[in-house]
Amino acid sequence: MLRATLVIAFLVVPVLEIYVILQVGHAIGGWPTVALLVLESVLGAWIIRREGRRAWRALTEAFRQGGLPDRELADAALVLVGGVLLLTPGFLTDVAGLLFVLPFTRPLIRRLLSVYVGRRVRVAQSRAAASFEGFGGMARPRHEPGPQSGSAGGTDTGHRVVQGEVIEEDRDPR
Repeated sequence: MLRATLVIAFLVVPVLEIYVILQVGHAIGGWPTVALLVLESVLGAWIIRREGRRAWRALTEAFRQGGLPDRELADAALVLVGGVLLLTPGFLTDVAGLLFVLPFTRPLIRRLLSVYVGRRVRVAQSRAAASFEGFGGMARPRHEPGPQSGSAGGTDTGHRVVQGEVIEEDRDPR
């Protein structure tokens, strides 16, 4: 799924960018289109610098206070991704980059991304749980043979019984 998404992104996005640039160039002219793209890049670099500094300060402050910097880490990652999108030439990537970088749209993107990642994690957990049997942290892969009936005193608990003895270590009085 991820590979297909990346292939589509690397093939479709540049084609769409070229199409949009050509349409804008047809509507306003070639040189104004180039000037607009350069202006967007300069504006994007300025915004990245400003928001990157803010994200870095918030992250270092969260570390200094000893808290869990989850929101700050997400903001820093969004600014980084948004910066890459803003520096990529094209109108569509600039719009997406601005959504990731601007301080009033970033919380919405962060929330949407959090919901998406949460769903993906739950799906991965359910797939992992479905491939194992057992309970109480004593999971065993399905293809592994279970205990023989009659082990552990004649009861079949579904767990392997390992015969052995407990040896207590001598404790050093130091």
